[in-house]
Order: sequence, then structure tokens, then C-alpha cells
Amino acid sequence: MTATRIVIVDDHPMVAEGIEAILETYDDLDIVAVLTNGQEVIDQVETLQPDVILLDLNMPGVSGLSATEIILERRPETRILILSMHDSPEYISTALNHGAKGYILKDVPTEEIKTAIDTVMTGGEYLCTGARRSLKPRTTDGREPLTSREQQILLQLAQGKSNKDVGAALEISVRTVETHRKNIKRKLGISSTAGLTRYAMEHGVLQGTGRVG
Repeated sequence: MTATRIVIVDDHPMVAEGIEAILETYDDLDIVAVLTNGQEVIDQVETLQPDVILLDLNMPGVSGLSATEIILERRPETRILILSMHDSPEYISTALNHGAKGYILKDVPTEEIKTAIDTVMTGGEYLCTGARRSLKPRTTDGREPLTSREQQILLQLAQGKSNKDVGAALEISVRTVETHRKNIKRKLGISSTAGLTRYAMEHGVLQGTGRVG
């Protein structure tokens, strides 16, 4: 059986080394890199080809949330588990909305991280007990909020730009734009581009005065 390829990203060496020491004791895990910031993992994700990234939420430079979006655009099959000291519902729901497959508080027993890895590798999501206790419904009206990247793309589309133009402006592939476009329509319950433009106008997106979701 092929070992699960793990990358650990945390700007606190003691935390990263502690997690690495525990996970190295499992024969079915292969720690392929321990990195210190979001930019490093973005630059190396296609070379390292990790199955799971354990990603610190708050790091200098590129945050865990921004790194999550960019990593998933470049390598969508990667599972990201957020590591954090914050147990507020806003942090947890935002991480999940950005594409993370799980959220683990840093005070959990390290062995629980192995459980989280096993869960996401079989297609599930994992929230540690503290995160589950804190998490509340994502929006008051039942809609999923748009991620920051989806808000950027909605703005571009509402300005009449094509998928190709949006991809060029944001340095992402046309296929990625199309995927985001479908997700935006699904989340907002809108089926047409004209509907997206109307929504953007009504919510002040085109003027930069509104917040979507």
C-alpha cells in the first residue's frame, strides 16, 4: 500500500517538529516536507505532490486561507487540514468555505491528527471536537457565502469579461474560472450570466461597496 504523502506547514518550528515526530511513527504516512510559510507550499506543491497538507491558519505573508485557495486551484486533489489556535465559528466556517477538508485545534492530542488524515483520505471532512462545538450555521439565510476568490471572479464576470479574460486577469486557467462560475451560480441560486450581473449591481459589487455572502 502506498504511503500517504504529508506536508506540514507551520511557522512555529516546535509545533511543526512535534507533529512530524508523531506522524513519522506511522508506517502508512510519508512526511515529504516541513515548511514554514504559505508561499513555500504554494511554490512547491506541484513538485511535492502531497496527498494531505497540514496548514497553519495564521502565518506571516500568505495566510493559510489564501494558500488554501491557490493550492486547490493548482492541485485540486490535495486535501488540506487547517491547524489553528482559533476556535471561533467565523474562522472554522471560512476555512471550510475556502476548500479545507478539516479543521483541527492545536491543543488536540497529536494522535487525533492521524484520525483526521485517515478521514479526509477516504473522502470525508474532519472537525475536531472543539471545532464541531463552536461551528454554527454558515449563513443566516441558509446560503453558502462566496469565498474571496469567488467574489473576485463575480466582479470580473459582472463587468462583462469572458472566462478567458478572467483567467488571464487572475492568472488561473479557464477551466478553474468555469468551476468557480458554476459554484457561484449554485451558491447564489442564479442560472444566467445576466442574473450574476444583476445580483452584482443590486449588492454593490460593481461599485466595490457591497460584500457578497
